[in-house]
Amino acid sequence: MLSNAASRKPQAEAAQDSIVEVRDVHYSIGGRPIFSGLSLQIQRGRITAVMGPSGTGKTTLLRLITGQIRPDSGQVLFDGIDVSTLSTSELYKLRLRMGMLFQNGALLTDEDVFENVAFPLREHTDLPEALIRNIVLPKLQAVGLRGAARLMPSELSGGMARRVALARAMATDPEVLIYDEPFTGLDPISMGMIVRLVRQMNYALGITSIVVSHDVEELAILADASYIIAGGKVAASGSFVELKDHESEIVHQFINGLADGPVAFHYPAPDYYDDLLAG
Repeated sequence: MLSNAASRKPQAEAAQDSIVEVRDVHYSIGGRPIFSGLSLQIQRGRITAVMGPSGTGKTTLLRLITGQIRPDSGQVLFDGIDVSTLSTSELYKLRLRMGMLFQNGALLTDEDVFENVAFPLREHTDLPEALIRNIVLPKLQAVGLRGAARLMPSELSGGMARRVALARAMATDPEVLIYDEPFTGLDPISMGMIVRLVRQMNYALGITSIVVSHDVEELAILADASYIIAGGKVAASGSFVELKDHESEIVHQFINGLADGPVAFHYPAPDYYDDLLAG
């Protein structure tokens, strides 16, 4: 039989290898609980998917990790640092270690492609123009858009805009890249390009990727590990093979895209006929 110390060792090693840890987090909005004891770990150098039905708090989790909001209780640790305890200046410094790909790209519409990618460098550093150029152009080259450097966002396709946003997210050479619904609204070709870029960037640069998405098929190809959030907690975690065979009904419904299951079609409401007659 293993001793207590030996049985704790794998868990301790896993925590040490985690760049992000969420520990027993509780968070509510307007009295409505979003998280009720959420705990998970993001391992260094891996691509981790965070999934779940709409409204389960996936984007809220990203806001907690980046320090945009603070938990009601529990801890969110980035490389061992409790994000909620940081001052504004300390938080800005920490965010330089993160890159964020927002939903739909969120490009600056009045700036060209080059200036969009250069924006975080101009905002957070005092680098000379020549050095900024030598950083921006390789980032655009990596996403295949160096030739589009002087195009405006209105001249880009949806897939091109998402790739520019990825180049911008990489501008400060972050340790962690965070993707919030990176596949939304993309055609199959553009989606395939983004999947390939996420994978290539993660392993070529030795970074960590956190991908929030509803696209189960793409994440099955992309992710090293996955979490499904439901009911304010982690409903399941593991590889996609493990999730496919998970005994939870809500996990089965989500992974297989079933219309019927624990996630109901109708939002909770009074009896339909009573509601009609009340008018």
